Amino acid sequence: MANPKALVACALAALLVSGCGGGGAKVETTTTTVSIGQQLIDLKKARDTGAITQAQYDRAKQDLINRVLSN
Repeated sequence: MANPKALVACALAALLVSGCGGGGAKVETTTTTVSIGQQLIDLKKARDTGAITQAQYDRAKQDLINRVLSN
């Protein structure tokens, strides 16, 4: 069975850490937008270099086209 004093100490430590707000850590979000044309070029390059198969290329290309048409 665990030591009750150790459990209390762990609980207090957890409260102290969670109550400090993470020490003022800064969170940043970066959004990168790539044109449809560039995505198609990248897909073709991946296919041509063997990084993806022809079937994967065809599926990804069709998914990209479908997303463009649905917007």
